[in-house]
Amino acid sequence: MKISIGADHRGYSLKKVIIEHFRHYEWLDVGTDSDQRTDFPIFAKRVCENIRQGTADCGVLLCGTGNGIAIAANRYKGIYAAVAWNDEIARLAKEHDNANVLVLPAAYLEPREAFAILDTWLQARFQGGRYQKRLAMIDE
Repeated sequence: MKISIGADHRGYSLKKVIIEHFRHYEWLDVGTDSDQRTDFPIFAKRVCENIRQGTADCGVLLCGTGNGIAIAANRYKGIYAAVAWNDEIARLAKEHDNANVLVLPAAYLEPREAFAILDTWLQARFQGGRYQKRLAMIDE
C-alpha cells in the first residue's frame, strides 16, 4: 500500500515518527521537511494530487488542529478527508464515510495515540450501502 503523507510545521515531528513506526508501508512524503513555519494548503494539495493521480492509495495529513488542512483537502473532487482524534472516529470515518485521507490533529496527540488511530483507519473497510448513497449525494 502506498500512502501519501504531508504536514505543515506543526505536524512535522509527528509525521516523522509515524513514517518510522509504520516502516512496513510505502510512504510518499510530500513535506514539509522541517519545523519552520509553512502553509498547510501546499501539503494538502500534494497529497490529494497523489491520490487523484493514482500515485497513492490513500493519504495522511497533519497540522495543529487538523481542521485547516482537512478543509483544504476536501476542496478536491473525490477526496474525503476526516479529522480523527481517537481510533473510534477513525474507524467510522472509513466505514461510514469512505475517508481516503486521515487527518491528525498533531498538537493534541501523543505518538502512541496517533499510531492507534492510523492503524485502526488502515484496517477499517468502507461498508457501502446507504453510506455509498450519501457519498453519491455529495458528489452530485
